[in-house]
Amino acid sequence: MSSPQLVRNARLMASTAAKHFTDDPIVLLALASQRLPSSWMSKIGPVARLLPRQLLLRSLLSLVAGDQKELQAQLTAAQNKPDTRSAHKVRLANIALAAGLPDAASSLLSGASPTKASVAPSIARLRWYNGDMQGAVEALKDISGRRALHMRNRLESERQVFHGWQPSLSSVEGYKPTAETVLHVLTNSLPHTGSGYAQRSHSVLKAQRQSGWNVHAVTRPGYPVQLGMFAARSSDVIDDVVYHRILPATLPEGMAARLQYQAEQTLQLALTVRPSVLHTTTHFVNAVVTAAVAEALGIPWVYEVRGQLADTWASPRGAEARTSERYLAFVARESEATLRADQCATLGSEMKSAIIVRESDGPEIELLPNGVGEAFLDAPMKAMAARQRLGLPVEGVFVGTVSSLVDYEGLDDLIGAFAELAKSNDALMCLIVGGGAAEASLRQQAKESGFTHRIIFTGRVDRKLAHLYHQALDIFVVPRKDSHVTRSVTPLKPVEALASSRPVVFSALPALQETIRDGVEGIAVEPSNRSELAGALGSLAEDARLRHRMGAAGRERILAERTWTAVAFQTTVMYERLKVSQ
Repeated sequence: MSSPQLVRNARLMASTAAKHFTDDPIVLLALASQRLPSSWMSKIGPVARLLPRQLLLRSLLSLVAGDQKELQAQLTAAQNKPDTRSAHKVRLANIALAAGLPDAASSLLSGASPTKASVAPSIARLRWYNGDMQGAVEALKDISGRRALHMRNRLESERQVFHGWQPSLSSVEGYKPTAETVLHVLTNSLPHTGSGYAQRSHSVLKAQRQSGWNVHAVTRPGYPVQLGMFAARSSDVIDDVVYHRILPATLPEGMAARLQYQAEQTLQLALTVRPSVLHTTTHFVNAVVTAAVAEALGIPWVYEVRGQLADTWASPRGAEARTSERYLAFVARESEATLRADQCATLGSEMKSAIIVRESDGPEIELLPNGVGEAFLDAPMKAMAARQRLGLPVEGVFVGTVSSLVDYEGLDDLIGAFAELAKSNDALMCLIVGGGAAEASLRQQAKESGFTHRIIFTGRVDRKLAHLYHQALDIFVVPRKDSHVTRSVTPLKPVEALASSRPVVFSALPALQETIRDGVEGIAVEPSNRSELAGALGSLAEDARLRHRMGAAGRERILAERTWTAVAFQTTVMYERLKVSQ
């Protein structure tokens, strides 16, 4: 890497940290803590409990440790304690918001003057969290000082984007695209992010490259340096797919200015790689940039809906969030993106139906389902052999999952059902692979269950080993909670589990029911019903033949219908059709 790039990266990291610190040092701390090893996080919680009189510090450490139960106890104590200093209540309210506890924040801020400079930013954060974008800006209207001005400008800029702002680019005269060349506009990517989003993107891009297309991708400005990747390069080449980075020394202030800059930089890149089509994914900020570039070049573009992100935002906030300014604006912009694109695509039938209901006059929607490739295509190992390879206990029947550890995945129900079964089944083991915001609370639940020695948490693992962890399980579990998001969005992990020849016990949600055949490849159970989940796990744990039969049926179908090569072929046919229709 060149020295100038390292200098730019250092300046970008410093400016990003400074902006977060100016805006909200609590959020900066919470973001930084997500980069800590899970072994460190597990030690922070007990330290917090040793500080009974240090309410603020104890709450802060509980936030970092992800100990929601302890944090709620501290916030409740502060609300009920009449001598808690006003300044401490404001700071505790910021901690509550960083933890996603708006009711506690509201209680702590009640009675405070909204015009007081030390209180107004916290009130603005609370309103913003609840989706009252205009109210958040107005809370800072009459507050002086650089910090309040910076925050007000940032919020107003983002509000403008949600309410229809568009980047502006001049048309490129005489642009001549290169045949069979595509530029993907992505939020993040391998090798710096190992999420299902990043893995799906790379799998499709790699398969497109292998089919003969010239494939490029570009990620959002500042990524991945803003995640702490100081040594990030201006591009990465993985499996002949080129990932371009937009890494200036500093980024423009405000969402609108950043998106304008992203559009300009993406256009410059397009003039170099000369794509014949652009392809982007949710959410709408990617779409507004991609649409502007495509229109400037006079080429078609594809919008791939991979999730209902407005519903994802609203899900932890309660029913009232779905009538908020932010939610309604979010939905409107997503609708605009699907209608504006030359082609809209999505992952499953439930998501397709939701889009059609919302945009009845839109273009035909292409189905591009999740698939498998590489190691998942090879004959899977027996569970005991995979566990031996990974250094896990070999004996027993292992139930569990490979997943992001977040609340809507329902892994608390998995642990609860396992604990119920473990009392009468000494051979049963539970394996939870992955990391995330819910990890600390899940570990605490496992400890309280009395079966810590039989519940194994691996933390985040190398993506290259993911197939082995799938194979280490005898029964794969997808116990998702029931919500607007989980009913419609089809995850990647059950497809990989079926390809691994493992039966899947899953919540009876439409998006999962269209992915797994109940009674053939797995067993559907009522969401959040731990007794029913325990019953399904118990029946499979006791019947090796049934596990084998269901696993074999799932693998046969996935290999026939759901490979990344097949999905990539669909995308290239779609691209060719768009060029013909121009």
